[in-house]
Amino acid sequence: MTRLDVRRDVRLDVLGAINQDVVARVRRAPGPGETVADGVLTHQPGGKGANQAAAAVRLGARVRMLGAVGRDAAADQMRSALTSAGVDVSEVQTVDDATGTALIVVDEAGENSIVVCAGANSRVDATLFDRDPAVPVLAQLEVSAAAVDHLARTSTGMFVLNVSPARELGAVLWDRVGLFIVNEGEYAALPRLATAPLVALTLGAEGAVLLRRGVEIAKAPSVPTSVVSTVGAGDAFAAALTVALLRGLDEETSLRTACAVGAAAVADERSQPLLAPLDAYV
Repeated sequence: MTRLDVRRDVRLDVLGAINQDVVARVRRAPGPGETVADGVLTHQPGGKGANQAAAAVRLGARVRMLGAVGRDAAADQMRSALTSAGVDVSEVQTVDDATGTALIVVDEAGENSIVVCAGANSRVDATLFDRDPAVPVLAQLEVSAAAVDHLARTSTGMFVLNVSPARELGAVLWDRVGLFIVNEGEYAALPRLATAPLVALTLGAEGAVLLRRGVEIAKAPSVPTSVVSTVGAGDAFAAALTVALLRGLDEETSLRTACAVGAAAVADERSQPLLAPLDAYV
């Protein structure tokens, strides 16, 4: 079995959304025009960027969060949650807007539907970040295209993009991204991904595959688990795959490890699940 090089110091900057997740757990999600009355409400730290940052630091990386919050009580709570997880929040900006909010419905099978209200996330100014351009970046698309493009253009280290939510990508991203992470719907929405240098494609219960210019180079099965919530699973997978590759694991082992971390995440009701160090999943 491939082992981690524990001497390798992994640094990672994560660009993405910081949200307060307002989660309603119900027996089944309502249909159009329908009301269900058995919801149990919780407020949790979330946002794809914050989720991935928290996961990466729990897996053993040194992580700095690049994002924005508003001037409200939720901002203090989101900063505190990231700090408690071990994430460096020194580059989290404060803007004149509400902190991002995600409205999430989770049914008894753990499946979810989400509405994101971007708020402060849409006002991230990537030109203001004070960072080492050689530090690898993990980004998503819940912040502005301008912010993601600027970071890609000015970074010299590995650049990983979780293409979520799916949208058309500019030339700078197609030229600069070394690893795209997508689900089946996102892959179908962007046919050009079939020519990308490296794509991690998640397949739900079927696991995940790595594709190099459309050709499968590695495959990993899903790990059986009790599904509690799928909200943070994709983010945990993205963080784990990125950290594993940066630690020097081969591609097949990295993919298998990311699937194991994703399975651990779906067994946790939190958007930012408590994870063991990466070595526990290899």
